[in-house]
Amino acid sequence: MATRREFVQKTALGAAGLTIGAKGLSSVLNAKSYSRIPGANDRVRVGIVGYSDRFRGALSPAFLSLAKEMNFEFTAVSDLWSLRREAAAKFYKDKGINLRLARNNDELWEGKDTDAVFVSTPDFSHALVTADAVKAGRDVYCEKPFAETMADARYTRKAVEESGKIVQIGSQRRSAPNYIAANEYLRSGKFGKIVMVEMSWNVNQPGRWRRPDVVPLLKEADTDWKRYQQNRPIAAFDPRKYLEFRLFWPYSSGIPGQWMAHQIDTVHWFTGLSHPNSVAANGGIYLWKDGRSNYDTMTAVMDYGDPKNPDLNFQVVYTSRFTNSAGGTKELYYSNGGMLNLDTNKITSEGGLQEGDAKPMNMKANLLEPYELPSMRIETSANTGGDPMTTAHVRNWMECVRNRTKPHADVVAGYNHSIATIMCTAALRTGEKASFDEKNQEVLAGGKVFQY
Repeated sequence: MATRREFVQKTALGAAGLTIGAKGLSSVLNAKSYSRIPGANDRVRVGIVGYSDRFRGALSPAFLSLAKEMNFEFTAVSDLWSLRREAAAKFYKDKGINLRLARNNDELWEGKDTDAVFVSTPDFSHALVTADAVKAGRDVYCEKPFAETMADARYTRKAVEESGKIVQIGSQRRSAPNYIAANEYLRSGKFGKIVMVEMSWNVNQPGRWRRPDVVPLLKEADTDWKRYQQNRPIAAFDPRKYLEFRLFWPYSSGIPGQWMAHQIDTVHWFTGLSHPNSVAANGGIYLWKDGRSNYDTMTAVMDYGDPKNPDLNFQVVYTSRFTNSAGGTKELYYSNGGMLNLDTNKITSEGGLQEGDAKPMNMKANLLEPYELPSMRIETSANTGGDPMTTAHVRNWMECVRNRTKPHADVVAGYNHSIATIMCTAALRTGEKASFDEKNQEVLAGGKVFQY
């Protein structure tokens, strides 16, 4: 097993190594890829990387509901914690599925019983695990956020693109009929120029991302704490940072990576823009003072624009809190003629230019025609089992594994939402306005490269 130092060096130098040997490495990886492409009638064997709450509550039900129709099956599970490996074995055995149990991903890759994997590990590890998976010849469904640092994002995007593997990022809005219809409507030109976007994700859940019943069960001897930390700073064993990772930077950015990643992805999708030009943000731990380091409340203001296209200049305001649920989850797009509301799935003339205000300026009223999108609501509860949006997204991944076409949320979509969320994290953590260095693909805060 590689030492921690070797792992960190591998991660830090990985991009350079890929560049130096790009042609040869690409050939090797593509050969692996082709050897693992299933035939039209072959059963696709899928491994579980991280038997997490998200996996159990949403991804597994979605997969199992489609497995027979799509001719897919679960064959193995990798989880560092022995308790979760055993829980997975029991759960699936009761369903007539016998899983091979791997103590870590090296053991999973060594087996010949997986063609693809779900990656549902802690936020900070998604990118590097995905890179390892595609290098091992597997297609991947990777939960969002794709990456929490630009170094991890760059390294993994390059690995995915050179591998030729199918990678779907868990930005499931891209497979939802209401969002697909909204994208088509906006791109048709009927909406007009986007002038502002307001987004929110509000809950009143002191237990959100807490695991008080499970934390006492985790013992260091039952897992691999060094391997868990990957390339994060070495720290003493802490079961909360293992199981409640969403509350602790740099294991998670919290709100930006968990919630904003979903919503800001729609901005990129609908407009074709890759990332904000700048982000200013503020937040704090205002109520739930339980030892967490990630904020329970935040607001970000993001400037988007394309110098070559003035119709793509607008502002996004993003707010989120754990401490009061008023407002719920909202995604509101505004033009001079009205509003697109992805909560109600309606396009209306609300706020549009009225005749009385237009006439003194020798202008005409600008009011959108009412239009209704297909209905599908977002679940904001912690456990989204049975979520039709996730099921549609898993189906799209399965189809793409079969026909080797680009999935709805490919690695570029994940890379781009990561730029936005990292910019937000940088602004929150430093108090400086964040920007993006296109040449070096780095997030800057106060003109300096942002690092944890």
